[in-house]
Amino acid sequence: MKQKLMAFLVVMTIITTPLLAQTTTPASGLTKIGYTNVDYIIAKLPESKVMQNQLEVTKAQLDKALGETYKEAQDKYEAYQKNGANMTDVIRADKEKELQNLQTRIQEMQNNAQTSLQTKQQQLLEPILTKVNNAIQEVGKENSFLYILNMDAGANSTPIILFAASEENNATPLILRKLGVDPDKVEAAPAATTPAKPATTAPATTPAATPKKK
Repeated sequence: MKQKLMAFLVVMTIITTPLLAQTTTPASGLTKIGYTNVDYIIAKLPESKVMQNQLEVTKAQLDKALGETYKEAQDKYEAYQKNGANMTDVIRADKEKELQNLQTRIQEMQNNAQTSLQTKQQQLLEPILTKVNNAIQEVGKENSFLYILNMDAGANSTPIILFAASEENNATPLILRKLGVDPDKVEAAPAATTPAKPATTAPATTPAATPKKK
């Protein structure tokens, strides 16, 4: 569970369009375009670790509730299998309806858990995205970038930056410093020539098999 959640957080499914920072063209008249990798920056922030922990807690709670409901359904199904032959038609029909209702409830809980986890992720990501975007705007203005493009174009898409002749316009170290992170103490950002990994969606809670009647 933890590994899946960590993998999902490292990739981050939150950036679908480039974040741009615009300012005036440098006095030389040359267009200065920078690039960065927003997913990489977010993954290096302390807030991301806090978010990961909170998502893990939320997912554990959802899994616990789902597991308890599944166990209830399983126990009642086993009792039905064991005693069904001795039940009257009315009681048997009532037990079967109860099992069907539990199966529907489990399916609804699985769907709701997925939605709840994704909503929680979005709520936690919003202030982080705002903070990163503000840093990009400041770095863009302070360093006379006309644009700062995001290397990762999003899930199942081609990265915007396919080639960079040098690291001169890589704004990632500047943005990390603006956010209070020492770029020299973190893993190097992916090179512009390396396609970013496709983003993934938030993991669903572990599906529980529902009892089936014979």
